[in-house]
Amino acid sequence: MNASATTATSEYPFAKELITDTRGRVSKVVLGCRPYRQLLELAADAGLGRAMKAVAHEKPLTREQALKLLGGT
Repeated sequence: MNASATTATSEYPFAKELITDTRGRVSKVVLGCRPYRQLLELAADAGLGRAMKAVAHEKPLTREQALKLLGGT
């Protein structure tokens, strides 16, 4: 394994396989199912965290207030 392959492998620790272009640069990363699901979960958690931070200054609503705003009863 050459130095660039070792570097590429260390940059993609969850990769099952690295696909390179004709110049040897990584162009695609193949993940197993479990790491892929973990990555999706991390992305969802990060999005939820950003959404929670964006509304942290807002006053919480009661159930009734929230339903009224949504057009419910």
